[in-house]
Amino acid sequence: MNVLEAHGSGVDDDLLLSYEGVFDQLAEVEHEVEPFLRALTACSGQWLPDVVRGKRRRKFSREAFWEGLKERRDENSTSIGLFRAHSPELDMTLSLRFPPLAPKLRIWIDVKPLSLFSEPEECRNFIEMVRTWAIHYPASYAAAHSMADRELAGFPHFGREAEVSRRDGFDKVYEVCWLNVFGPRLVESVGRARMLSTPAHLVEELPSGAVLLVLRPTAADFASDEARETQARAHAHLRPDLDFGTVLRTLKERSAALAPVEPRFHPDLAPLLSRLPAEFATSERQQKIAELNAFRPPAPEEWLPVALASDVENPARVLGDYSNLAESLVAALHTQVPSIVEETRESLTDLDFYFWRENFPERYKRELIDEHTAPALGAYLGDMLVQRLGGTWVPRQKLEESQVRVDKRVWLPFLRARRYMQSRQSLLDYSLTQFFKEAERYRP
Repeated sequence: MNVLEAHGSGVDDDLLLSYEGVFDQLAEVEHEVEPFLRALTACSGQWLPDVVRGKRRRKFSREAFWEGLKERRDENSTSIGLFRAHSPELDMTLSLRFPPLAPKLRIWIDVKPLSLFSEPEECRNFIEMVRTWAIHYPASYAAAHSMADRELAGFPHFGREAEVSRRDGFDKVYEVCWLNVFGPRLVESVGRARMLSTPAHLVEELPSGAVLLVLRPTAADFASDEARETQARAHAHLRPDLDFGTVLRTLKERSAALAPVEPRFHPDLAPLLSRLPAEFATSERQQKIAELNAFRPPAPEEWLPVALASDVENPARVLGDYSNLAESLVAALHTQVPSIVEETRESLTDLDFYFWRENFPERYKRELIDEHTAPALGAYLGDMLVQRLGGTWVPRQKLEESQVRVDKRVWLPFLRARRYMQSRQSLLDYSLTQFFKEAERYRP
């Protein structure tokens, strides 16, 4: 059963809810968790889970939910994952902690795309769901907001040391998100009257003494000028020690950092570069697109106008060695890069992406790379020039001088592979994809 994971796929933003509350440890678990499940199924709408993961995956149903929760139970805790196999994407976790640990109920919801919550009805349902949970599971603090903007705001530490953050928690209003649940302790520290007079779309006192605060009717437009004005006014209201103008400037800087950047990648590398932004934190992706737009790799220099004559005594044996090297690369990487067995241009792009994502040149021992990986890559790349472009090997005793003649140009795949494997940046500067495309332009 396939599952769409909301972490890091594509450059779209997510709506992220983090919720930590308490529950009655003396009651039956099913009785205590029932309000969670009932509100989820009633209010999740388009992002209703369809996959449950306990110790194994099942199609979502109430029965499957309870079975998964039971099978993950140990002495002190239990947890369950909820996902979707189709868009919109969902990555959700419910975990419970039991005595002798302090009883806790934690909910993590990551829904993608954030644009789903440009619809007022979808947002009203989400608010109602959180309201129900906040009534049944009193929280010290909970928030739902753009994942990217949360990252820029510094959640959950807000510039504090991690140890201090874990000790103090959300002990003052560091940030005001689209949706917030401020617990009674935080409300009293701010002042209940001040909290309830916050300029926002919804400010509601809950039975526990907590306050549910929602800035605007919809979550997806958080970065608009109007939304940032509202967010800044609410924050400055709750924190009189903050200057409204300074808060607003900071928020607008965050909006600028998240503004969509149109990809304009180097045409030879577009298939590779288009994959890279999703490997960064959501908050960094637009900046990375801009950086990759400006990236221009050097023109391939691993070629000769005239071939050097072969200087090996037994060319057939040497070509056999090259073939063995190429096959060793396929054997080593066919699981991680399945397309490698096909020997196509797309295979080279997949290899480029794999090595870059793994930061292969800087994570693995230089001896392994220089003696095994780089020569195997050179052989594989050269074989591609032979098989796909009609090239002819010209073997040499010195490996990096070995050539593949394609019409009137002679290419040096082993030299290219050595340069390629020097660093993570060199994987882009000397990509296999670009080298092949350059050779392709010179074939007859």
